[in-house]
This record gives sequence, C-alpha cells and structure tokens, in this order.
Amino acid sequence: MAQPPLSAILQGGDRRSLGHANRVVTLILSQPKRFAELLECLWSDDPVVRMRAADAAEKVSLQRPELLHPFKAELLGLAGEAIQQELRWHLALMIPRLPLTRTERQTALALFKQYLRDRGSIVKTHALQGLADLARNEPALQAEVAGILDHAARTGTPAMKARARKLLPQFRS
Repeated sequence: MAQPPLSAILQGGDRRSLGHANRVVTLILSQPKRFAELLECLWSDDPVVRMRAADAAEKVSLQRPELLHPFKAELLGLAGEAIQQELRWHLALMIPRLPLTRTERQTALALFKQYLRDRGSIVKTHALQGLADLARNEPALQAEVAGILDHAARTGTPAMKARARKLLPQFRS
C-alpha cells in the first residue's frame, strides 16, 4: 500500500498547531530514507507545512543528527533566506548538529547573529542556543559567543535572559 506524501500528513489547520508533526517524527525514525522527503517540505509553498516539517526535522535530528549531513549546503542556504520565524528557530537548532567547516561555522555564526535582530523572541532565544552549540567545541568562537550571551543575559527578552544565564556557565572557566 502506498504511503501518503509527508506534505499531506503535515498540512491543514494553522501555525498554532503542530498537527501530525510528531507522527511524522515517528515515521521518519522508523523509515529514515524518507528524511529527504521531509526536508523538501521546508521549501513548501504552504507555511503550515514548512513550520511542521521544520519541527519534525529538528526533532528527528536531535536523535539522528547524521540524517542532516547530506543536506548541509541546502540547510545553510535556507537559513540565510528564511523569513518564516518557525523555520529560523528550528534551523538555529539543527545547523550546529552538522559537521561544519570553519567557513561554514563562520557563516552560521553570522546568520545566528542576524537572527538576534529578529522580531520574534523564540527566534532570538534559539539563536542564542545555536551560537552556544556552534562555539561549544570551537575555542576560537567561545569568547565572542560568551560576550553575546552576557549581553543577552542583561538586555534580552525574558526568554533570552533565562537562556543566556543557563548557557553562560559553559563558557566561564
């Protein structure tokens, strides 16, 4: 029996609901060959499908980050062009899970610093997490990211302040 396209499972309703995104996570974890199909949904014309696909892809990549690796260039490109806040906040969490070159890491760092100027608090908060994740194993970035976190802990939104305070101890000797 043919399985429905992932885009069909993810559609319907509005962006206030995850719909069947968690069902898609379970499906992809049992059928990882369909991960590419899920990522294609990040470019859907439907913002609901894009949002739910980003949520599902981020959750899958938390358990299976290697599934992201073949799509590194596409994800970095999307992170640079995405304007939908849900895409941005999920990409900020996924991109640090990729095996990045120094140049790609610098590109991600610049993108996440741009995300700190987003109007959405969740995007800004996830950008802080993404910056910390990028710098965790990269000594050359740690001082800069610690400065960003310190600034956010003092001047950010309440969510940014809380996240920055949680992340800062990782960067203090």
